[in-house]
Amino acid sequence: MFIFTPMALQCDKYRLLGQFDPALDEQFVELPQTRCDGSTIFLHQQAADAFEQMAAKAGADGIRMVAVSGFRSFERQQQIWNNKWTGTTLTQGMNLAETVAEPIERAKLILRYSAMPGTSRHHWGTDLDINSVEPAYFATPEGEQLFAWLQEHAAGFGFARPYTAKGLERPDGYEEEKWHWSYLPLSKPMLTVYNKSVSYLDLKGFLGAETALKLGVIENYVNGIHPACIQGEV
Repeated sequence: MFIFTPMALQCDKYRLLGQFDPALDEQFVELPQTRCDGSTIFLHQQAADAFEQMAAKAGADGIRMVAVSGFRSFERQQQIWNNKWTGTTLTQGMNLAETVAEPIERAKLILRYSAMPGTSRHHWGTDLDINSVEPAYFATPEGEQLFAWLQEHAAGFGFARPYTAKGLERPDGYEEEKWHWSYLPLSKPMLTVYNKSVSYLDLKGFLGAETALKLGVIENYVNGIHPACIQGEV
């Protein structure tokens, strides 16, 4: 069982929007290459410690576990979003710039799996994607074993899945993501601060930003998560 070591919470609005460099932030650390897929991945120190303990336990149980994404800056999320908006990156196999002219409908399609800049939990350094971001991976024997292990053990290390299957508990938000796990001792209070400090005036600087308020992305996507990931006060 992982022993939680509470740290002073520092998460002003600019941190929550991903507008900082984690390499220059004393709260953040770079994951060792043994715990990621070869790319450079930063996490909040406390989340990184918990992930290290969880991955070590998984390894002892014969389960390969690596992070494929952790902290993501506003600028990186902006690039991901804008590339899908312009069709540079296909979305569900479509070039949205050619096939979906109406901005609201185009944004909805991107929002199935990608967050608007300034609304991603990856900005916080508390959330990470594990092994793969492809749904098909979790239908393979390796993916099924990993997911079953996480469902049984992740809570003991402080992690939970915000994007569970849609249903009565979670009617809104992104599609199910079996790969996305959140370190709750930090992400729950950060969500509380986010809801108190971030407004739609802060969601700007990317293509289609005018759709954010119309789609209620703060209410329906930032907060469109499993209830277990919501409760918590600073």
